[in-house]
Amino acid sequence: MIRKTLLGLILTISTLISQSKWSFDVTHSNVKFSVIHLMISELEGNFKKFEGEVISTNDDFTDSKINFTVDVNSIDTDNEGRDKHLKSSDFFSADTFPNFTFTGTSFKKVSEKKYKLVGNFTMKGITKPITLDATYFGTVKDGRGNSKAGFKIVGSLSRKEFGVTWDRATETGGIVVSDNVDITCHIQLRKN
Repeated sequence: MIRKTLLGLILTISTLISQSKWSFDVTHSNVKFSVIHLMISELEGNFKKFEGEVISTNDDFTDSKINFTVDVNSIDTDNEGRDKHLKSSDFFSADTFPNFTFTGTSFKKVSEKKYKLVGNFTMKGITKPITLDATYFGTVKDGRGNSKAGFKIVGSLSRKEFGVTWDRATETGGIVVSDNVDITCHIQLRKN
């Protein structure tokens, strides 16, 4: 019994020592989204405030633990009136639900630079699993000796599944805003 306990403790300590912690370098990262507007054009926006953390035991980031938070009130679509509407109860209810969160449950390599990122996404108090595609661009040292890693993460989700159901029909029978929301994140990590 003592031998098993000791072995378990050694393995736990060994894992903790080999873990690397990375933070989002928000100066060199962005979080963008796009929807189809009036069924004829793509409308884009982004969030100015977000933060995230990655804990990895492998140099290629396989099986990383990823946590990510977005400040809903930092939404920016280059239109103040539209941003205000998106923060309202018609869309995100930012006063009640000020953050979107993502907690990764799996980060698996599917080819040399391609990964599948699976996790639980929370918006308006509703949590559902989503799957995103990630491209790993590599790891380098910057001019100050800091280790940096770069990723592009893309995917889509149904806004209505997360309680964002506002819509109107156009004169031609189309809808004002598509249900599908495309997400693109360019993330640069900095090793702590």
